[in-house]
Amino acid sequence: MPTPTLLVLDAEPLPRLGRLTGRARIEHTDAAHLAERLPRADVLLVWDFTSRAVRDAWPGGGPRPRWVHTASAGVDHLMCPELAASDTVVTNARGIFDQPIAEYVAALVLAMAKDLPRTLELQRERTWRHRESRRIAGTRAVVVGSGPIGRAIARTLGALDITTALVGRAARSGVHGPEDLDRLLARADWVIAAAPLTDETHGMFDARRFGLMQPSARFVNIGRGQLVVEDALAEALAKRWIAGAALDVFETEPLPSGSPLWRAPDLIVSPHMSGDVVGWRDELGQQFVELYERWASGEPLRNVVDKQRGYVPGH
Repeated sequence: MPTPTLLVLDAEPLPRLGRLTGRARIEHTDAAHLAERLPRADVLLVWDFTSRAVRDAWPGGGPRPRWVHTASAGVDHLMCPELAASDTVVTNARGIFDQPIAEYVAALVLAMAKDLPRTLELQRERTWRHRESRRIAGTRAVVVGSGPIGRAIARTLGALDITTALVGRAARSGVHGPEDLDRLLARADWVIAAAPLTDETHGMFDARRFGLMQPSARFVNIGRGQLVVEDALAEALAKRWIAGAALDVFETEPLPSGSPLWRAPDLIVSPHMSGDVVGWRDELGQQFVELYERWASGEPLRNVVDKQRGYVPGH
């Protein structure tokens, strides 16, 4: 059997693939040359998971890889109708980011409850101003997205004695369906967006949903930027419909300097880093190598994405 060709859509630093020496013919490409190199690849590793080059290159002529792996939890950046309709298997980095993101969400909840951004601001001003902060034990959270990341967030918030409801694509044991979301939003102190980007979730947090939330509620998005109508969130903060928010993902990244979100009151902006802990790239590389070894030996792959739904189905 000829040695399979593994094509890597590059990003710096490059993945460590030394364990595949002699077991794969490894080629590297940038976005500009992806289309011409796709036809001779058996496997595509989308290491540059911020690139939309796959969506542009895939519809072209010629053979296509039998397997595509993206070093990210979301697959919206690569999915196009032609890929979705093909026999190509798509896998993702499910499992790598769950706990780091959950810890980041917990840190944001604590920071907002304890008014840490204002404390740091006053410290820089050398201003001594006593304030009261908020107790989080006994508060209520809604986590929208019942996959591994959402479940990890719920467990971590539960350790802080926050009562947490999970909302998923359909109701099942321990998970509310979308028909319960509006009712839960109206009672929540914390609303966490952790859903994949699909036709159903695009723009789901709009002016109507922000209007349903309590004036004391705070909103966190670590899912996808397109889950949120950003102008509606900026208005909700400016008009004090909600007490605050934290965004780690945005419709356009990096966030443009002219975006009103930079000036929105009581908003924490972070640069898509909630899951990126020390060593995360090595973990992504190791995960792919292990998947490749399964693929090469004919074993079933893990983390197989349902290409119509846009995520790995739950169990």
